[in-house]
Amino acid sequence: MKRTELERRERELRRMEKKSKPGGKGDREEMSVGDYIEALFNLFRYDTQEIFNTSEDVDILELLENMKEDHPEKQWDVIIRKAVNKTKVQEKDKAYDELRELAGIQAVA
Repeated sequence: MKRTELERRERELRRMEKKSKPGGKGDREEMSVGDYIEALFNLFRYDTQEIFNTSEDVDILELLENMKEDHPEKQWDVIIRKAVNKTKVQEKDKAYDELRELAGIQAVA
């Protein structure tokens, strides 16, 4: 075999090993800020007045925990606020505060 063929095979083996290795964050892929906004918005149950499942939904809690691992703290508020605003409910502040409390995010001074 030629040297270039051997090197190519070595590179492919390294790629396969890298893909099969579980990362520090598990097997899930890291989502972008926009992906988190969309995913959070899709989990909400709401009408024109309020979002109903902000304080007790396990799926929302899990998504918020993943968000905290994947993104810096300064982006957490942005993700939550934009997802809540996307619902166009009247009681946005209540939902925003409940989500921040659920995620364990400290209030901004």
